[in-house]
Amino acid sequence: MAGTSPTKTTNDPFARLGVDQREHAEASVKLVQQWLAEASKVPTAGSARMLAEILRDPQGLAFTVGFVDGVIRPEDARVAARALARVAPRVPRFLPWWMRAGVRSGGVIAPVLPDVVVPVARQVLRRMVGHLIIDARPKRVGRSIARLRSHDVRLNVNLLGEAVLGKKEASSRLGGTKALLRRDDIDYVSIKVSSTVAPHSQWAFDAAVDDIVKELTPLFQIAANASSPKFVNLDMEEYRDLDLTIAVFTRLLDKPEFQQLSAGIVLQAYLPDALGAMIRLQEWSAQRRARGGADIKVRVVKGANLPMEIVESQLHGWPLATWGSKLETDANYKRVLDYALTPERLANVRVGIAGHNLFDIAWSWVLAGDRGIADGIEYEMLLGMAEGQAAAVRRTVGSLRLYTPVVSPDHFDTAIAYLIRRLEEGASSDNFMSAVFDLAGNEALFNRERDRFVASLANADEHVPAPHRVSNRFAAISVPTPGHFENCPDTDPAVVDNRAWGGRIVAGAASSTAGNDTIDAATVPTAATLSEVVASAEAGGRSWGERSAKQRAAILRDVGAALEASRDRLIDVAMSETGKTIDQADPEASEAIDFAYYYADLAEQLDAIDGATFTPDALTVVTPPWNFPVAIPAGSTLAALAAGSGVILKPAPQARRCGAVLAEVLWSAGVPRDALTLLNIADDDLGSQLIADPRVRRVILTGAYETAELFRTFRPDLPLLAETSGKNAIIVTPSADFDLAVKDIAASAFGHAGQKCSAASLVVLVGSVARSERFRNQLVDAVTSLTIGSEFDPATQMSRMVDAPADKLLRGLTTLGPGESWLVEPRQVGSDQRLWSPGVRDGVQRGSEYHLTEYFGPILGIMTATDLADAIDTVNDIEYGLTSGIHSLDAAEVATWLARIEAGNLYVNRGITGAIVRRQPFGGWKKSAVGAGAKAGGPNYLVGLGSWTSAISTPGETVLNSRVGSLLNAVGPDITDEDRNWLARCAGSDAAAWRDVFSHADDVSDLGVERNIFRYLPVPEPVVIRWGSNGSAAQLLRVVAAALAANHVPVVSSQTQLPGPIELALEAAGVTVSTEDSQGWRVRLTKPSVHRVRSIGTPASHVSVEAAGRPDLAVWGGAVTESGRIEMLPFLREQAVSITAHRFGTPSELASSLQLAPT
Repeated sequence: MAGTSPTKTTNDPFARLGVDQREHAEASVKLVQQWLAEASKVPTAGSARMLAEILRDPQGLAFTVGFVDGVIRPEDARVAARALARVAPRVPRFLPWWMRAGVRSGGVIAPVLPDVVVPVARQVLRRMVGHLIIDARPKRVGRSIARLRSHDVRLNVNLLGEAVLGKKEASSRLGGTKALLRRDDIDYVSIKVSSTVAPHSQWAFDAAVDDIVKELTPLFQIAANASSPKFVNLDMEEYRDLDLTIAVFTRLLDKPEFQQLSAGIVLQAYLPDALGAMIRLQEWSAQRRARGGADIKVRVVKGANLPMEIVESQLHGWPLATWGSKLETDANYKRVLDYALTPERLANVRVGIAGHNLFDIAWSWVLAGDRGIADGIEYEMLLGMAEGQAAAVRRTVGSLRLYTPVVSPDHFDTAIAYLIRRLEEGASSDNFMSAVFDLAGNEALFNRERDRFVASLANADEHVPAPHRVSNRFAAISVPTPGHFENCPDTDPAVVDNRAWGGRIVAGAASSTAGNDTIDAATVPTAATLSEVVASAEAGGRSWGERSAKQRAAILRDVGAALEASRDRLIDVAMSETGKTIDQADPEASEAIDFAYYYADLAEQLDAIDGATFTPDALTVVTPPWNFPVAIPAGSTLAALAAGSGVILKPAPQARRCGAVLAEVLWSAGVPRDALTLLNIADDDLGSQLIADPRVRRVILTGAYETAELFRTFRPDLPLLAETSGKNAIIVTPSADFDLAVKDIAASAFGHAGQKCSAASLVVLVGSVARSERFRNQLVDAVTSLTIGSEFDPATQMSRMVDAPADKLLRGLTTLGPGESWLVEPRQVGSDQRLWSPGVRDGVQRGSEYHLTEYFGPILGIMTATDLADAIDTVNDIEYGLTSGIHSLDAAEVATWLARIEAGNLYVNRGITGAIVRRQPFGGWKKSAVGAGAKAGGPNYLVGLGSWTSAISTPGETVLNSRVGSLLNAVGPDITDEDRNWLARCAGSDAAAWRDVFSHADDVSDLGVERNIFRYLPVPEPVVIRWGSNGSAAQLLRVVAAALAANHVPVVSSQTQLPGPIELALEAAGVTVSTEDSQGWRVRLTKPSVHRVRSIGTPASHVSVEAAGRPDLAVWGGAVTESGRIEMLPFLREQAVSITAHRFGTPSELASSLQLAPT
């Protein structure tokens, strides 16, 4: 198509439309052709022309977004320089030659002269996108407004700024908006409700409305009391703020002082809720008008937060709040406008028609003309976008309002999210803006957009769509079925029915007595009674273990359904007994449900493991903690039941009622009472009797490392699996997004008053981050703005601790170490000794008490490091390795950290708490884990809850690890044919296990917006294989082969001298062999470097006794099997890695570039 209009196609593009719709559509297309012709005569500004070229160039968007995020955002010029060096080779062709040359040469020179080159590079970028945002400094903003405004161009001014993480920034943003509205040259401002107050609990809807109305009232007073008309518009972004914004808006305008004030609100057509919301506002405004009040305005937009709505949906398993396609959004946009554009409705609700799609604008104008509407509508576009077309539209409709973001130069980086959304909208082929500069000269593009317009018009019926986000928890995912596991979604507080449901729970929790009678009935007063209980539980366990895995799994799935049906009871008892707030208790219920369904699947898989046969323990004692009073006892109990073991559940004293309610649910779902025994012990002596009882085949403990040590004093040979302490840290590098880092640090440190084993106790600031005033100010603002109070107040964000702080926690809250100071000093709140405000101590020194001690409370320490290597060493100094996090947008930094940090659960650019079953299996390294077990909620957890005997394996992989093949070839002449064949089968099973399982870095959840990798890494220190006199040489070779297949080189401690050829073959494989008698063996077991033992011919219990019950020594002592799936586990460490895989909803190159599979 040349010139101004496309040639006609042979097919009728309007055939789908009715008579009236066809007339409107044909008239709209003609008007678009007219506007395009006029726009082609308007000169395009240089910056706008560059924007157009960005959208055309294949690398334009990636380059510009990378430039904005990498060069503009960082405070540290050296970080920006490295980013410039990375993006410079991809500089797009559209830039002028001198600018391309400047960027490329800058990329080379920047790492050497960052303070010279980076400011120039930033200036180049601002020239490219500066026409989209104006300078907020008073004189500059005045000049910009004077330049932009005319009699037919008006402005809608929106102040951008730092992320609102606390009250100080909220006050600053609101104050800045007030200052803008007070100016004589500004009469219209927009602000989001989420920018006016510190982040609030979504469960506290009414309290949030009250707070926001209080904060916004002065802004509305400025508008109401102005000598000339002033206008305030409440903007909309996230779906969760839809109901909140409408409630705030109507509450404000129902105030008598604002009776005559006209104000505005935004509705987003990509939400199915938009028409229903428009109807609500229309009805409310009609009543207000009937009382003599002013009208209101609704600004109708398509919606620009789709990527983040997708993130929210994917992470939580909730339905996508928006329409699923651009066609549906466009149809809904017309549906809303068709409803609103009538004379009688415009008398109540004026309409701002916002957007750049010329076909939609033309259609609404044609529709308004056909209905005789002269007043009550206004057209709005974005500053700096398609200015020629905007001018053409303005000449037809009479005036135009430009959405005008303003930002201080010091905060230009905070406009990144806005810029990225604008650029992505323009680059997406689904969006009209992708073709906006080519419509006049490209017939194919014109026809594409015309046909999309017609299709959306044909779909714009009159029905009122229902919201996608509903109270049905399984609206987006299915209930788990055998072999098909799905994580249970948490309750969505954006849904009004859910908030009402939660409100009823909170209201009743304060007086709850749930579980009291059951736990009282389970109280054992004497040693004799306890012995009888253990005997009964053991017998019940044997009976339970005789059931097939399929039968046990069926009952566990019934348990999952019963737990879901009892979610309100679980939340109630967690709140009332242990101080959990509802936002913390609800995900716990989800986790308990997940454990039931996931372990049901694993139970059925136990029978399918090749080369070994499983035998469950008869009786397992579960001793869970109080900090996760529902999820952890559920997980431990259900795992043991899934494995076929009877369970004695002994809840923590502070969470006895929680354990009782859990047991009630399990019994009601079909778990036999003799298979699950609830036990409440009256004194410590009975507790030690229980742990020491030889009929107890295993104890699953979650608690302090010191508790594991104590248990081993009761019984040194105790088979103990324990998740223990954590002293967890988040590293922040200069390349991090500081706002996101602070948000995640505050949530990780102070959720549930810091009483999570995964909580962040330390933040390590690398290099220039330690000197960043912005980082520290944001951290202080976020921490001091947390709402501290009762768990029975839904507005509370941090409630009481389960016990009054004493000893080391009290010391941590009150006593500073050398060189330390309080950035935020913690204080007891009121008379309740358990309720404290959060604390942040600065200047924590390496090697100090605070650096190395777990306090388990609402306290965070700040450390500094010269570089990333120093920061990693600082974190690795700690003897625990539970969770660890990093905030960095530099892929090389993240890769280094992933390779070196010593922890079982790693988190990149996100918080470090909230592990989810299967998605992020939970369990640590070093002293954070005790026993020969695996990660809870992971694929191997049930493997360690019984014993294994060998079975004949099916033919496995024939391509063996080279070291395994060499070893077997070397010993071939010195072993029997039977042993040679057996070892060949074993090696094949190992190779198959490596190929199918252990060599993978699997992301089973496959969320897209977050990578959740489960991987196996070779144990770094040599595992000691102890060969006893009851073991055969073939068994030793088989275990060594399993180690080598796992890329681990063990050491061998032999009770007797090995046959010479075998010892030579082992040494040729790199395996150190030592002959050690009992005394030498016991000496070896005392060495701190020995953490894992695979015993052959000697039971694990004997080795534990020889090691004096060391909890930090994991011993595998079962029969040697053919199964590689079983035999390779002692030589591998499990690690769960969770990586945020997006930037503001856009897929992240950093996340996709990281290689996480073992080599």
